[in-house]
Amino acid sequence: MTTATDVDDLDAVFAALSHRTRRAIVTRLAQGDATVGELAEPFDLTPQAISHHVGILRRCRLVLQRVDGQRRPCRLNTERMLELSGWITEQQREWESRLDRLEEHLASVRAKRA
Repeated sequence: MTTATDVDDLDAVFAALSHRTRRAIVTRLAQGDATVGELAEPFDLTPQAISHHVGILRRCRLVLQRVDGQRRPCRLNTERMLELSGWITEQQREWESRLDRLEEHLASVRAKRA
């Protein structure tokens, strides 16, 4: 199973989220399921263009789409979002730890000068 920390996997996710339309789609789907037509409503884009963006989000597993008769509702993959959130949290902890160590080092340097 691919994890959120695989380099290529992360590259695909962040590349997908680098586009404002795709971020808006993710934001909209956080409110609930929607079809491509419903996702297209607030944009000056064709449903085909929105479908293209949804396809990119599907390939990096941020969005899931199912067949429901004539409808193909999209939904946010919350498990995937939690995976990514976990990776970001790990990075945050690491940098906070590094900054804490830097602060301690600078304090010791200042104390030696005094």
